[in-house]
Amino acid sequence: MLPPSMTRSSSSMGRGQMVGFGLVAAAVTFSMLWYVFKLGNLGLSIDSDDKELLLDEEDDQDNDEKNVTNSKEVKLSLDKPGIVNDAPTTSFKPNIETVTVKPVASTKDEEVKQEESKEDPKKTKQEEVHKLVEDADKRGKVLFKAKNYLEAATCFSEAIDLIDAHHISSVEEGGSSNTLARQFVTLMNNRSAMYEKGGLPDLALSDCDAILEKDVGHCKARTRKLRILEAEKRYTEALTEVCALQLKFMQDNRDKIRMGIPCKPPVSQEKIEELVTLILPKEVEETVKRNKTLHRELPSVYTILQLLQSFSGFNAWMAKAAKDENVSSLTTKLDALEDGDTGKAELLFRRGRRYMYEQRFEDASKDFEGAYDITEKNESIKDDFEEYPRLLEWVGMGRHLRYDLDRALECYEKCSDLEPTNTEILVKRAGVKMDDGKTDDANELFETALGLEPNAVDALLHRSNLRMIKQNLEGAKADLERCIELRPDFILARLRLTTILMATQDLDGAKKALDGAEAIKPDSSDVHSYRGEMLFSSGEFADAKKEFERAIECDATNPTPYVNAALSVMNIPTSFGPPDVKEAVKLLSKAIEVDPMFHAAYVHLGQLQLSMATNLNDAREVTHLYDKGIKQCRTAEELKDICSMRILTVAQVDAAASLKMDTLNMQ
Repeated sequence: MLPPSMTRSSSSMGRGQMVGFGLVAAAVTFSMLWYVFKLGNLGLSIDSDDKELLLDEEDDQDNDEKNVTNSKEVKLSLDKPGIVNDAPTTSFKPNIETVTVKPVASTKDEEVKQEESKEDPKKTKQEEVHKLVEDADKRGKVLFKAKNYLEAATCFSEAIDLIDAHHISSVEEGGSSNTLARQFVTLMNNRSAMYEKGGLPDLALSDCDAILEKDVGHCKARTRKLRILEAEKRYTEALTEVCALQLKFMQDNRDKIRMGIPCKPPVSQEKIEELVTLILPKEVEETVKRNKTLHRELPSVYTILQLLQSFSGFNAWMAKAAKDENVSSLTTKLDALEDGDTGKAELLFRRGRRYMYEQRFEDASKDFEGAYDITEKNESIKDDFEEYPRLLEWVGMGRHLRYDLDRALECYEKCSDLEPTNTEILVKRAGVKMDDGKTDDANELFETALGLEPNAVDALLHRSNLRMIKQNLEGAKADLERCIELRPDFILARLRLTTILMATQDLDGAKKALDGAEAIKPDSSDVHSYRGEMLFSSGEFADAKKEFERAIECDATNPTPYVNAALSVMNIPTSFGPPDVKEAVKLLSKAIEVDPMFHAAYVHLGQLQLSMATNLNDAREVTHLYDKGIKQCRTAEELKDICSMRILTVAQVDAAASLKMDTLNMQ
């Protein structure tokens, strides 16, 4: 994360954590995402069980009994060649030799008998195939019960080959057998089970895929595929199979789920979370590496101002910049200088500082870097450059804002060498260490700063953030209370304290701290946003929304109240029933517009758009939204939420495609 004041995790809503937005969105549409959060805890575990094959055997027996019954009902109905009958084969063959043909018999009757006689060879061949298949199947099941799995697989393969050969022959002759087609899938499933138990997972997976090509809803084949993929640590593919099982379940039980009738899903929510957790670390690691190669834009104006105002030196440099010449005048002087002129570095520094004053941060960063390049090429300039330490500080700040941590630390350390007792520089170095995950080093720097100046407000404020990260809330609270004692008008310290008191359920204390902040700055966007969060946490959604709207009025560049207002909207029913989804989408989109790095907005907007997607192309667009947000993330911590949602979204879309579904929406 960036220096402590730039973290987004300072409160319970849009600042970092999700507050059941996926659950709320479910009130609008009935999607896979809703199912994952809403029904998942009822699921079953995926375990291998010998009973699986026995169940397939029972299914076959049931089918055979039904077929026998049907054959008895239709008697000698020869237009149903797929029916299996236990009666002697002669019952299907009219014995022409014993039939007395009367002279008055019609020509039509004779033609029927001749046609029946012609069909007999096909029927006989089919019955022979049935017998051979049944024999191989029975041998396979005997071997299975003896735990001779691979030998059993060989028997099932024999039966499958017989059906395959018969199918080819039947197609060539213009016929088919539905019964054999059903047996084919059952035998493939049984063979797949034998391969799995016999330690041949690749062959088992191949059979599962063949079954699912013929029957996308075959639960046993998909469950086995999931189990094997998970055993082989192919977690991304396994998650897709989990989602396919869930989607099929939702499709089959949509009416019951709508009516609130309890349904036991095929896979537990814990299994989904487990797979996402297993996939996530590698995904985050690879994304962090990719992001390091990207050109980093500066954060939003609001975020930069939050950082600058968190340091006590803010007013001093702002005053100097205000008294200096304006940008136009400084530019004129710069244009008059030659490239090698030693005064150019100082003028670039002054213009950069003026740009900072005018909140033209990109221009300021360019000028600071230009001045730094000049000093690096000409060492002699540093001795006569009075503001050189401040130049190092500003260059370090700009690089830190772009998350160029190593080069930022290089500048800060050079500045510390020149000004070893400057506690503000020590605090900024600690911020870089925190963002680099070196919290112990950061804490040591804070201790050094406070050792030099026990009442260093900057060190106390930013160390409180480190302590919050480490879940040392009492320590963070003590630092903030000391900040306020030393500097009662420090509104940021009061807001941070409000966060901690809310987290520890001290709502009276949180309200008091927030009232103190509001007394200092009534028109603070953050004050109204925090108050809205307090109202939201107590279920007062309409009043919370009003506070968020007031926060937006106070500062339209603050992304937090847009996200929080969207969450409120999704919890407020309209006069016609469901929440105003379009308004929520508009607010979330606006949050991203004002701050493209505000990752919480991507998470919430993606969830909502996925639940609204009417086709798979729309659902795929959600992954593009997450990709956009991922590129803006600066830390592994920020990446976790978006990457988790992207992983699940991709799995859902791929699962729906494998089921030949057109949408994730079950309405």
